[in-house]
Amino acid sequence: MQAPRFADVNVGDKLPALTLPAINRTTLALYAGASGDHNPIHIDIDFARKSRMPDVFAHGMLSAAYLARLLTGWVPQTALRGVAIRFTGITHLGNQPTCTGEIVEKLEADGEKRVKVAIRATNQYGEDKLLGEATVALS
Repeated sequence: MQAPRFADVNVGDKLPALTLPAINRTTLALYAGASGDHNPIHIDIDFARKSRMPDVFAHGMLSAAYLARLLTGWVPQTALRGVAIRFTGITHLGNQPTCTGEIVEKLEADGEKRVKVAIRATNQYGEDKLLGEATVALS
């Protein structure tokens, strides 16, 4: 992977978007098995309905993992210095996640050249599901 260079990026530059397939029950079952998160709200429709939800919905950390994938598709994992996210909406079955990022600041810290990147995960309707910020070291 050829990471971008600090001198070659600017505030306002956008990361290549990551668009994923629509969330389905198989995705949720596979994520539950891989993560060990078997919360029934994500995999048991009867439990979800008893919890006043129309159906199961995606694990928040699945969407967080997609945001991490956006970042590591742009730079090596070793370049990440910090990631902070907050959950802003539920990702329902049939939602197609898209993860995006935009450079919002260039700085130097701890002897490194870094950028701050505003990151977000939305569905196909443009509704925010996660918002956050990542700090990335660039050469």
